[in-house]
Amino acid sequence: MKILIRNLDRETSEQELQAAFEVHGTVQSCDIVKEKSNGLSKGFGFVEMPKAGDAKVAVKTLNDTMLGANKIRVKYA
Repeated sequence: MKILIRNLDRETSEQELQAAFEVHGTVQSCDIVKEKSNGLSKGFGFVEMPKAGDAKVAVKTLNDTMLGANKIRVKYA
């Protein structure tokens, strides 16, 4: 199941994002969308989790929580 994460701190790494979701289950992929011109984060990304139950718990638990310096918004993509 693909999950959209918005309002990411521009300093948040893919490893930090993956670690936050791995607490709730297996992470299949983790990508932060970046500017083509300079490689800086656009402030959002995607996490894919193979088990729907794990994804549901992750979305419910992590939505409106702090990751880095920002409160992230998490929902299904």
